[in-house]
Amino acid sequence: MRRTDEGEVDGGMRVLRADGRAAAPWSNGGGVTREVAVRPRGAAWDTFDWRVSLADVTRDGPYSPLPGIRRILTVVDGAGVELTVDGSPHRLPGRFRPFAFSGAAPTGCRLLDGPIVNLNVMLREGRAGATVEIVRGAGEVPPEEGREVLVVALEGSATVTARPEGPRAGDASRAQLGRFDAGLLPERWSAVLRTEGVAAVITLTAGGAGV
Repeated sequence: MRRTDEGEVDGGMRVLRADGRAAAPWSNGGGVTREVAVRPRGAAWDTFDWRVSLADVTRDGPYSPLPGIRRILTVVDGAGVELTVDGSPHRLPGRFRPFAFSGAAPTGCRLLDGPIVNLNVMLREGRAGATVEIVRGAGEVPPEEGREVLVVALEGSATVTARPEGPRAGDASRAQLGRFDAGLLPERWSAVLRTEGVAAVITLTAGGAGV
């Protein structure tokens, strides 16, 4: 078994460290976003199939409209938020409650008690789908065709032990993730996840399956 700290291991698991992620300010001044992972790799804002990021939100205000994008938002730090989506209020108190909505819908944000940090999953409609599962303790990721899995440590640390399906199944790699570090598993890789806190397991599929 090999331990990995950074980058990609034999075309398999990539470890994406929180340190050094560039912060991109919002155009309305309400916060900053740090990209965790995107597909295709290196894709620009208008060309991604899916994009996962962490956003620091410091004040109330409207979200920018995103036609053709589905969103899954999870508060991971702070007291929570109330989103008004297409005129309907949705109160999301506390942390670790994934909420899916259309990026095209007019959306306003009201902080419940000070700044928050959100985990944002954005999906191009018809080109990608996703589910977000919150894991405490231990979990397993089965190998599947046509899906990638992104594991993000949200609180405390997490250990991901990953292995490919097939003849190389014995060639496992292990990564220790600190808070907001991530591990990206390609299709047909399985993993065992053990957390000392909370992690998000984001299953990303091509063609829009899932949310």
